[in-house]
Amino acid sequence: QVQLVESGGGLVQPGGSLNLSCAASGLPFSSFAMGWFRQAPRKEREFVAAVSGHGRHTPYADSVKGRFTISRDNVKNTVYLQMNSLKLEDTAVYYCASRTGAYSVLPLAYEYWGQGTQVTVSS
Repeated sequence: QVQLVESGGGLVQPGGSLNLSCAASGLPFSSFAMGWFRQAPRKEREFVAAVSGHGRHTPYADSVKGRFTISRDNVKNTVYLQMNSLKLEDTAVYYCASRTGAYSVLPLAYEYWGQGTQVTVSS
């Protein structure tokens, strides 16, 4: 049984930082691409970042490029999202997801999802 468990969300002021983690179990982790998505109230779920199975490819949404960094540890079966210079518009529920094979920027391409962690950027 595949499980993805996110952690690390919270309340932060604009300009602050958070580091999200997603611990995976029940899958051959290095064979799966991992993605981070987010969904704000009354908005569709959107792509944030992804990482290929061995970590060599890391695409980002334009809105987070230069501020967020995705990484993975295939020994700990964990993917991370380091978020710096946070803005009000980064407020959302953040989800990690996994899919067999190559990464994708499309939510529908992902097979497994975590339950999400809330990130609130507010002064």
